[in-house]
Amino acid sequence: MQKFDAVVVGGGPGGYECAIRLAQNGLNTALVEEAELGGTCLNRGCIPTKTLLHSADVYYEAKNGAAFGVTAGDVTFDYAKIIERKNAVSKQLSNGIGFLEKSHGVTVIKAHATLASRTSVSLDNGETLECKHLIAATGSSPARIPIPGAELPGVVDSTGLLNMTTCPKHIVIVGGGVIGIEFATFYYRLGVKVTIVEMLDRVLGPLDKDITDFVEAELKKCGVELVLGVRVESIEPGLKVNYASVKDGTKGTAQGDVVLMAGGRIPNTKGLGLDAIGVRMDRKGFVEIDGLCRTNVPGVYAIGDINGKMQLAHVASAQGLLVADHIAGKPCKQLNLNRIPSCVYCNPETAMVGLTEEQARATGKDVGVGVFNLSGNGKALTMGENKGLVKFVFDKTTDEILGFHVIGPRATDLAAEVAAVMECEGTIAEIGSTVHPHPTVSEVVMEAAHICHGTCVNAPKARK
Repeated sequence: MQKFDAVVVGGGPGGYECAIRLAQNGLNTALVEEAELGGTCLNRGCIPTKTLLHSADVYYEAKNGAAFGVTAGDVTFDYAKIIERKNAVSKQLSNGIGFLEKSHGVTVIKAHATLASRTSVSLDNGETLECKHLIAATGSSPARIPIPGAELPGVVDSTGLLNMTTCPKHIVIVGGGVIGIEFATFYYRLGVKVTIVEMLDRVLGPLDKDITDFVEAELKKCGVELVLGVRVESIEPGLKVNYASVKDGTKGTAQGDVVLMAGGRIPNTKGLGLDAIGVRMDRKGFVEIDGLCRTNVPGVYAIGDINGKMQLAHVASAQGLLVADHIAGKPCKQLNLNRIPSCVYCNPETAMVGLTEEQARATGKDVGVGVFNLSGNGKALTMGENKGLVKFVFDKTTDEILGFHVIGPRATDLAAEVAAVMECEGTIAEIGSTVHPHPTVSEVVMEAAHICHGTCVNAPKARK
């Protein structure tokens, strides 16, 4: 039996960073991971998909360089090599995490763990770990949508799709959320025919409608077929996806040579032993926590996807660091989820922080909106990527930033600036008075802030 101050179960972004911070805080720490370090994000999610998207961007830009005065010859892509590069990037980063853990003195154990009590963990290699503090960070997996035919060959989840080494000719994507839209972007930019089938009446439902309208228009312009407001009823051999309208029951069919089931993710809590030690979970299996990620069982914490607060890698990391500092008795504060950016790596990229316009107006506050179009940004024009918009939603009474929404080049990077200002409880005026470098895409944030106050010199007056 090995004894530790803390044991972290799960080596994804939340778990591996939590373990390092615990060690930095002077705790003897073990990290248990049954597969590759880095978890879903690094091996089957964020990093692999962004690697694929970059390959598709390189191919697309090489094919369409004439407008920039660059003409390439017969441009082709090697799908197997695209996948090979994706795997190499993930492996390099995973190996790097192993080095980081070792350098900080964390004991890394490759095994499957089951919680035996609130202070002990049983491993499938026969060992038992004893600890004072236990952190569950086992992540999530693709949800299995209960549709007849979902087990047919050629019907895959995101993990299965990432492991394919041949490129489909026509992919049908069931689900218009973040996963579905990012894979749709990857494939259409390679020239693959894409059909998206979504139950809601729009894609990317949680985003601001001005953004989702823009995304839908771009997808359609690029040849993606959108079938919205329908419920998938079955998948037949030959990969025929049968659906019916949610509104009136009208039937339809989409057929491809691959079907991606992109219906969200479920927590990896089953079989972990949380219920056996009395940890409360909701009916979907998400662990119930307080603002410091504590479960109802003393000394047991749950971070990342398994608590369902926000299924984002950077949220898991932030929760991991928070928990590690809390255990060490250091000052820490709860995360404000309204100040955490969410990103979608479509083309153009899109990101948001805080409330949508609709959500903000529902608060009853005197809400103002400022929108700046990227057609007026010099750097975006030089890049040939001047499609998109920036939108602030704010409280007219206090000048507080309630929400920020952007679609365009570098969008996922721009969101961090606004998140930082919101975290410091800054205002629209303070963003507007901050001098942004020229020429950069970041200027659009300042311009949108100026529009909120009707003082923008590079765009028409802000809408009311």
